[in-house]
Amino acid sequence: MDSPEELIAGVRRGDENAFQLIFEQHHRFVFRFLYGMVGERRLAEELMQETFMQAYKNIGKVREEAKLLSWLCGIARHVALHSLRSRPGKNQWIGIDDQEVTELKDAQLTPETRMLNTELKAIIHDALAALDEDKRGVFILKVLQQMSYEEIAEVTGFSIPKLKTDLHRAKAQMRGLIRPYLEVRDEM
Repeated sequence: MDSPEELIAGVRRGDENAFQLIFEQHHRFVFRFLYGMVGERRLAEELMQETFMQAYKNIGKVREEAKLLSWLCGIARHVALHSLRSRPGKNQWIGIDDQEVTELKDAQLTPETRMLNTELKAIIHDALAALDEDKRGVFILKVLQQMSYEEIAEVTGFSIPKLKTDLHRAKAQMRGLIRPYLEVRDEM
């Protein structure tokens, strides 16, 4: 019982192990997507739990022809947008001293390189947070999660031409927001 169709059928029959397998196969992807959308680790973890609870409750509504991952991303997108809209005044950025920013994988980096990487990561995160919800979602799904336009259209319900336009505008906006930092960094 490994195919998405078999897992969905198993969950519909009440097999909790089937849903556990769905979670194990997709939770990392869903978490990365949510983290990109909301920018806070704890909130992304909470929203991931909410996403899988909604998926479990609504497994009977998944269309047979729909890809399981696309369906889960659609739920995650809805959960993230609902969360973002219900917190209008909340800052959506990571502090420079947050664990996600300060932990670097390569211990061979010099302190200066670590500081510059930390700053760049914060700049990129702030630029991503500056995108409107549609552009941020498309950017995350296409650039960071490597989904096809067809899969993204299935998740978002948007047409492929709109997705391409949003992605083009998101990339241009990201370049505009990040370029001043990179120009200053090159002058050092």
